[in-house]
Amino acid sequence: MRVGLHALGIGDGARPEVIRAVATAAETHGFARLWCGEHVVLVDAPASRYPYSADGRIAVPADADWLDPLLALTFAAAVTSRIELASGVLLLPEHNPVLVAKQAATLDVLSAGRFSLGVGVGWSAEEFAALGVPFAKRGRRTDEYLAAMRALWAEDPASFTGEFTRFDAIRINPKPLRGGRLPVVVGGNSDAALRRAATLADGWYGFNVPAADVPARIAVLADECARHGRAFDELTVAVALSDGIPEHVPALGAAGVTELVVVGAPPPAPGAAATWVAELARTWIRREE
Repeated sequence: MRVGLHALGIGDGARPEVIRAVATAAETHGFARLWCGEHVVLVDAPASRYPYSADGRIAVPADADWLDPLLALTFAAAVTSRIELASGVLLLPEHNPVLVAKQAATLDVLSAGRFSLGVGVGWSAEEFAALGVPFAKRGRRTDEYLAAMRALWAEDPASFTGEFTRFDAIRINPKPLRGGRLPVVVGGNSDAALRRAATLADGWYGFNVPAADVPARIAVLADECARHGRAFDELTVAVALSDGIPEHVPALGAAGVTELVVVGAPPPAPGAAATWVAELARTWIRREE
């Protein structure tokens, strides 16, 4: 099983010297992929419920630094050469899909084909309001944006007509390096997210999932693949646990997980951050050798 690291972009992990230290150490010590999530805005007292914690509250303070994931991963790409990169996740319906297609393909080219675009539908109505994007129909908007971006990556010129976006005979370059395709990973733990991953994506990213719940979530994903004529083994299955310990690894592999994502906040000093990554690698990766 591969092991990824979700540690960039927030708080001390938003500082360039820490990003450099974490990214280079992660590559040296055998992590497969670096993940970086997104929120454009946070608010002090949200009415929206955060879906990835028992109390419905996000642990990140509203005044914490939170970098744009594509920019942060571009920086990480520049200081590494082998480790893969993924947004985990970019909130796609909050963005213009033509612009995201351009930015994602640019990052793929600059990283020599190491980037996967992780996307989600979002949960914060306050964030959507601040961006002037309707919160309703965000799932349908996400599905349509993915189809539009696939057209932009594969066709030249490209045309698309949908409910939320349309364009006619336009050219977006550069193209992704893997034959006009960029791997797309859908994040989210709901049945709707699993259905979206099975039908529209190349992988699933479950975030902050209790270890005991992983087999049931993967069973839903497999059922959705079967229902839509998709081979389950075509998908990558990445999971970040809410209660992970190394002893969970064999069961995760047996359930179908292909990448365990370790989530953490690095210390503020670059040297300490590099040591922190090395300690995580000793805990999670050498067990797999």
